[in-house]
Amino acid sequence: MLREVTATGRHPAPEELDARRDLGERAAEAGYALPGLVGAHLAATRAALDGRTAPDPLMTAAEQAVDAFAEGYERARRQAVRQEEAARREFLDDLLLGRGDPGRLAGRAEAFGLRPAPAYAVAVARAATPFVDGSPGMRRVERVLEGAAEGAVLLAAKEGRLVCVVPAGTPGGGSGGGSGGVSGGVSGGGEELPARFARGVRAGSGPGGLVAAGRPHPGVGGVAASYEEALGALDLADRLGFEGPLVRAADLLVFPVLTRDRAALADLVLSVLGPLRAGRGGAGPLLETLTAYFDAGCVSAEAARRLDLSVRALTYRLERIHSLTAHDPGDPVHRYTLQTATLGARLLNWPAEPLP
Repeated sequence: MLREVTATGRHPAPEELDARRDLGERAAEAGYALPGLVGAHLAATRAALDGRTAPDPLMTAAEQAVDAFAEGYERARRQAVRQEEAARREFLDDLLLGRGDPGRLAGRAEAFGLRPAPAYAVAVARAATPFVDGSPGMRRVERVLEGAAEGAVLLAAKEGRLVCVVPAGTPGGGSGGGSGGVSGGVSGGGEELPARFARGVRAGSGPGGLVAAGRPHPGVGGVAASYEEALGALDLADRLGFEGPLVRAADLLVFPVLTRDRAALADLVLSVLGPLRAGRGGAGPLLETLTAYFDAGCVSAEAARRLDLSVRALTYRLERIHSLTAHDPGDPVHRYTLQTATLGARLLNWPAEPLP
C-alpha cells in the first residue's frame, strides 16, 4: 500500500484500512504487544521512504494505517476483557452459590488466582457507596491487601458489596474463632486478613463501612458456606445495630439458634418484656435501657454514659424494669432471661413491629 501511495499519491482505500483493523484484532488475539507492532509499521514506512524526505501523502497514509491497526487491536482487546469479565462473574457466582462440580470449580479457581487450599474463608464488605469492579475504592482495598495470603486473595464486587475469598489455615495465619481468634483467616504482615480487609474498606470507602467474616470451611465448596455466613452476619449486624468495623460469624452463632424457632422467640419476648409496655413512653425507653446495660457488660456507669443519663436515673429505670417484669437485671439468673429476651426483641424489631 505504501509503495502505491508513494507512486501515485492516492489515499488508503477503506478496504485497506479495514484489513489493517482485522490484522490488529488478530495480533491482539495472538498476544503481540502493541508497541512492537507499531514499531514494525513505522519501520515499513521508513523502508518505503528509501532515504527520501517523506511526501505528505505517504505520511498521511502511514498515520491512518497505524491508527486503523491500533483501533482493531484495541477493539479485540476490549472484547477479550469483556469475555474475561463475563467468565469471572460466572465463576464467582458458581463459587459463592456452590453451583457445579467441586473438582471443576477447583480447577477454574486457579485460573482466577485462588490457589488450592484445604479450606477457604470469605469476608464481605458493604459501604455507603456500592462497590464496582475496577473502581478507585476497590483499587485502594487491593493496595491494602497486597502481599496478604501470598497473593492468593480473590477480590470481586458483587451486588454492590465487596467479596474477599482467601485460603484459610495458611502457614503463619491464625486459627480458631471467638472474639479473640482469627476465625481461620490468614495473616498478612502480622495483621490477620479480616482486620486488614476492614482497614482496606475504610481506606477505600471512608467511615461507616462494615465487614463481616465467615468461618473457614473445607474445600472449594466451603466458599459458599462461608459466604452465606458472612451475609448472615451482615444482616444480623444491621438488625442488632453493630457498628463494626468488623463482625465475625463465629461470634454470632447464638443468634441463628435464637431465630431458628421464631414463634418460641416471640413468646419469650412478649412473656418477659411485654409488661414494659405499661411504662411511661411504652416499652421503647426501658428496652433501650436494657440494651445499653447489657452492651456495657452490666456496668451501670458505662450504661448511663451511653444513654446520657445519671447513674441514679439509670438505677431508677432498672428498678422499674424489675417492678414491671418481675425479673431483676442485677440477679444472675434473671439477667440471663432478660438478656436473651432483649436480644430477641432486637432480632424481631420489637416493639416497632408487632408480634403475634
